[in-house]
Amino acid sequence: MGSIRQRQLKLGAILAGVGTDFSQWRDPELPSNASIDIDWYIQNARLAEEARFDLVFIVDSPFITLDTAPHFLNRLEPLTLLSALAVSTSRIGLVGTLTTTYWEPYNVARLFGSLDHISKGRAGWNVVTTGLEGASRNYGKDKHLDHALRYQRAEEFVDVVKGLWDSYEDDAFPYDKENDVFLDKSKQHALNHKGEFLSVAGPLALSRSPQGYPVIFQAGDSNAGRQLGAQIADGTFAAVEDFESALEYYKDLKARAKALGRDPDAIHVLPGIAPIIAETDEKAREIAIEREGSLDIEKKLVALGRAFNYHDFRQYPLDEPFPDISNLTLNSYKGHAERILRGVASGNLTLRQAAERYGGWRLSFVGSPETVANEIERWFVGGAVDGFNIRVTNPRDFRAFREYVIPILQKRGLFRTEYEGTTLRDHLGLPVPENRWTARKREDPSHAAAA
Repeated sequence: MGSIRQRQLKLGAILAGVGTDFSQWRDPELPSNASIDIDWYIQNARLAEEARFDLVFIVDSPFITLDTAPHFLNRLEPLTLLSALAVSTSRIGLVGTLTTTYWEPYNVARLFGSLDHISKGRAGWNVVTTGLEGASRNYGKDKHLDHALRYQRAEEFVDVVKGLWDSYEDDAFPYDKENDVFLDKSKQHALNHKGEFLSVAGPLALSRSPQGYPVIFQAGDSNAGRQLGAQIADGTFAAVEDFESALEYYKDLKARAKALGRDPDAIHVLPGIAPIIAETDEKAREIAIEREGSLDIEKKLVALGRAFNYHDFRQYPLDEPFPDISNLTLNSYKGHAERILRGVASGNLTLRQAAERYGGWRLSFVGSPETVANEIERWFVGGAVDGFNIRVTNPRDFRAFREYVIPILQKRGLFRTEYEGTTLRDHLGLPVPENRWTARKREDPSHAAAA
């Protein structure tokens, strides 16, 4: 038990407003405009902070359709939102999604560097490559970049952003008013990057932020996505279906990181869950069944289609074998789509069965507070996760998790009772990366003189 206590569970809160499925927005306790209501976000971020969560997480994607889920249809832009949360909270980490396919590194470096300054070291960037092909038309492109190229660009993109974050050494600004020295010019460095996808001169017009680099998260689950996560990420938001798939993902990601020369324990794996908690297991199951029944099959088909670039599955017979979609490129959420197709093949599922299985949020830990805490502990101690992202939409579920499940985890020594540091890196036990120019000077003084 002693070794278990040394390893602490990490918890994120996914602030998803009116919800990423089709029925949550109707909850009478939830404001109908929660996804654009900054007061809702501030309130729930503060509640998560009071419960000592590591971070809040804002999901994002740059493409919608008429059938898109309510939260996606009308929501605030992540960096603007997180900046408001930065001045409304004091300890909790602030993580937002931003795509490497349709942004430029200089913008991203400046945005997240600014957020890290504003929050005094609590920023995190969830690196995605954008799954939905329709996004290309929102950015003046005729075609969505091929899946493999998106990940190659992402690798270069993150490297460039880190280079821009290193534009100034930590002590580049003496602020010496008496001698009129604002900047030590020897400690400003242009990047002058010219690569396969990107050309960025630099330097970034922003001093190095409190964390050195904001914490890097990543969410891809294809082979390329896992490899990128193993290479660049401090944490991953894993998409898994059950304990066995979580265990496989965890072992695979950590093995990839080790093969790349990284410390596997430096990557935190946090799948998303939506706990349903009641006084008894039976009551919780009744609530789960009621919610499942509130979502009609047509909406489940739409949700299923999102993984295939919103392919319309409503055109096929429900109770016949899953349709042949081999004509689709899967140049969207490739990892998720491939996982669905594997499940369909192994279970010989009809379209209806596939929609029931994959057209909703799967990882709903259901039961009494003790049952949910036991399941969380099983996954954590069993080596399938380093923590969880808890979906925050239903007010009762979030309240029950904070008030009843977290105290059980704390009593078992699995989760903190107080923050021990002030930055997101502190919460996750991550060191501040050394500035690359400072490191070069330390390792090779002659090179430093030339620089």
